[in-house]
Amino acid sequence: MAASNFTSASKSSCCSKTKQLVKSQTPQHAELSTTEVTQQLIIEGAGCASCVGKIEAALSRVQGVSHAEMNFADRSVVVTGTADINVLIKAVEAAGYNAKAITEQSDEVLQEKEVADRAYYKKLTRDTAIALSLGIPLMLYGLIVGEMTVATNAERVSWLIVGLLTFGVMYFSGKHFYTGAWNSFKNHSANMDTLIALGTATAWLYSMVVILIPESLPSMARHVYFEATAMIIGLINLGLALEIKARGKTSEAIKRLIGLQAKTATVLRDDKEIEIAVEQVLLNDIVKVRPGEKIPVDGVVVSGYTSIDESMLTGEPIPVEKNKQDNVIAGTLNKTGLIQFKATKVGKDTALAHIINMVKKAQNSKPPIGRLADVISAYFVPAVMIISVLSAMAWLNFGPEPAIAFAVISATTVLIIACPCALGLATPMSVMVGVGKAAEAGVLIRNGEALQTASKITTMVLDKTGTITQGEPKVTDICLINAVDENQVLSWAASIESGSEHPLAQAIIEKASDRKLELQTIEQFQAVVGHGLEGLIGDQKVLLGNDKLMERHSIKTSHLAHKTQTLAMEGKTPVFLAVDDQLSAIIAVSDPIKPDSISAIKRLQNNGVKVVMLTGDNHKTAAAVAEKVGITEFVAEVLPEDKAAKIKSLQAKQEIVGMTGDGINDAPALALADVGFAIGTGTDVAIESADITLMRGSLHGLADAIAVSKATLRNIKQNLLGAFIYNIAGIPVAAGLLYPFFGILLSPVIAGAAMAFSSLTVVSNANRLRLFKPQAQ
Repeated sequence: MAASNFTSASKSSCCSKTKQLVKSQTPQHAELSTTEVTQQLIIEGAGCASCVGKIEAALSRVQGVSHAEMNFADRSVVVTGTADINVLIKAVEAAGYNAKAITEQSDEVLQEKEVADRAYYKKLTRDTAIALSLGIPLMLYGLIVGEMTVATNAERVSWLIVGLLTFGVMYFSGKHFYTGAWNSFKNHSANMDTLIALGTATAWLYSMVVILIPESLPSMARHVYFEATAMIIGLINLGLALEIKARGKTSEAIKRLIGLQAKTATVLRDDKEIEIAVEQVLLNDIVKVRPGEKIPVDGVVVSGYTSIDESMLTGEPIPVEKNKQDNVIAGTLNKTGLIQFKATKVGKDTALAHIINMVKKAQNSKPPIGRLADVISAYFVPAVMIISVLSAMAWLNFGPEPAIAFAVISATTVLIIACPCALGLATPMSVMVGVGKAAEAGVLIRNGEALQTASKITTMVLDKTGTITQGEPKVTDICLINAVDENQVLSWAASIESGSEHPLAQAIIEKASDRKLELQTIEQFQAVVGHGLEGLIGDQKVLLGNDKLMERHSIKTSHLAHKTQTLAMEGKTPVFLAVDDQLSAIIAVSDPIKPDSISAIKRLQNNGVKVVMLTGDNHKTAAAVAEKVGITEFVAEVLPEDKAAKIKSLQAKQEIVGMTGDGINDAPALALADVGFAIGTGTDVAIESADITLMRGSLHGLADAIAVSKATLRNIKQNLLGAFIYNIAGIPVAAGLLYPFFGILLSPVIAGAAMAFSSLTVVSNANRLRLFKPQAQ
């Protein structure tokens, strides 16, 4: 559908990585940077799905472009590579379209898009009114008065005036179709504009021949079709206008996310409170937030106590209490107390900014099923033009009189009814709504492929610590063996754990901190993956880890098997401490199961997903946790590479595997899984490390993600099926296949109306997803 205004939202550059150029620079593409970035262009003049392939191909041929992906629904294209933005714009223009670069994603840019949308909608409604004001009276005349034939000179003069008025409609209301068709012709291609332009121009030219040289045609064929030209232009413009109106709803998720951003912030500078624009907040500024105000940037609380509503980002309805040293996230709402925090991330580095970029990027991506439409549409328009010509030839050679009139009607109707607009909109509209819907629930989907694959998951693999459990373990027991002082044991253990970020380490350090114990200097520190930690404290060799670490140093633990089993059966993890190769103590740590893990796992299982737990913890503790949450299959005492091997073994059994972890420690398994889920709080690492990020810690996010994925894919299939059936069934009827049997020949006017409203149907069906709510079971 040709667009005369830029009507798509923008997207900021959201990722960058250094990449050395391997291609030599040429004068044509001399302006190349050495850093690969993601840029977005808004496209003008993209008429249908067939344009997508042409634009992507044109950009992919530019030196330095590694990937180009267009979203036909919002007329935008995302380009990743090292090419200069001006070179990209020239490549699009050379392909017969116009392009505009968008360098930032902000509230102002979104408002600019809305203004452009409203202006374009207003223009389309005006064009519709002009065309239909002529087309409707003409159609009614044909229905009430009779045939629109030319038999007398008076009729010739009357219809000539109507023909000139129709030409005015073609110029004022349909100009964008003809210019779009001409641009495509100049670039040796064809699109939807080509079909509309050919169809309406054919009907008009034929009618003018009837008026100007009627003797060249048989008397039975002297029929004018000005109403067809006017009505087709009017109805297609109406369909475009209604589509624009409905399409605007698909960006609601982005609008809401951008709306979360605070406009101003109160900062303390030179012992004075000043209110500044949020863009002016600097790193390490002390920001003051009162009850009822939004958190303007990311930071760490330095004073005060409050509860913060994070539901708009995480989907978690219960406010989160915040005290000193707790993190706060931009866009969340301060509910009760007055706090001051130090800004740690500002501008485009905040979690909210990353989330906006990620959602926008995902909305622009294509699932594999969507590429099918792109491939088909690339051949569809030329095929339709051939069918149109063959249809006309068949009527001319084998049709009844007036054969030439029937030929014009069938050729025009085929061209109009076959416009693949609905086909181009089918996938991107659903993806935009589905990704936005998931974001509202605190589920960030990275790309269209993950969205599609998540719907097919048969096995979900869960890490234990921080995924099924709260990830905030506590020291519950200190069992002295050869040591005599609990504080000394804790001091040793906390000192050696000070270099680790494992949740168990934090539990021991927290216990030592509670007892106000001083940590000692560690030398020759070494982390033994899957076993534990080693180091020197003074001249004493300290070991802290599992029984494998003790075995590694020939320290026997078998005589303590009953004690460790008892602890493990209680869901506690025993950690051995040895000093100078002598077992000193067992420290038991317990990590409570999240309150909703049991119900979430049951929900996954009820939906036909097999759940498997993987953990580096000992077998007894793992068994206790698995039994509590209802998991029958688990693997304990696994190293990170063993988790990846388990993923491989499941995939070898033809399972579609989802892996859920913290996005860092489970990186090998997350990367290998068909879909990786990171459970986090919107941190950069979590967002960038997995295919899907769950902003809240609840495993219900997994079931929500799968439910949204299934609903979106179902919606895409409905749209594609409707579009395919419409085109495949419509073309033979338009060509006149039913005429010999039932005397039915489709009118070009009806074809225009059907074509316009097919696009509206697809958009409306996609917007039904906005009403979808995952059902907790």
